[in-house]
Amino acid sequence: MLILERAVADAGLSALLDAAFAELVAKYGPEGRSTVHADARFLVAVIDRLAVGCGAVQPAEGTTGELKRMYVAPGHRGRGIARSLLKALEGLAVEMGYDRLRLATGVRQPEAIALYESAGYERTAPYGKYVDEPLTLCYAKSRLI
Repeated sequence: MLILERAVADAGLSALLDAAFAELVAKYGPEGRSTVHADARFLVAVIDRLAVGCGAVQPAEGTTGELKRMYVAPGHRGRGIARSLLKALEGLAVEMGYDRLRLATGVRQPEAIALYESAGYERTAPYGKYVDEPLTLCYAKSRLI
């Protein structure tokens, strides 16, 4: 498996983002897609030239970055791809000058919750658009890599 930085216009990344959104709509209903900053940087997990997972780091506030769009295609789950992507995204965050990452996930995503908690992310108060979202859980991690 390779983990590569890709532009948002990349076809493989675009397909993963569309699949991630469809999965979220199935779990939570047709809420709007949250925005990703124009200066977000995306990483893509690639196996045999196929994009199988993705995630991004975007600016949040000060030395805090925000993890966005973590997703692994269903046929590739359970192989450690998400954990590898998360490690790589933490490294990217450090490279971008962040010493803390925050993220939001949903209560109907137990695998994501388990991944983040096992990787040292701790529950935090909701932030931004998530303040009044009862199905959203927010996490942060200050010791990256």
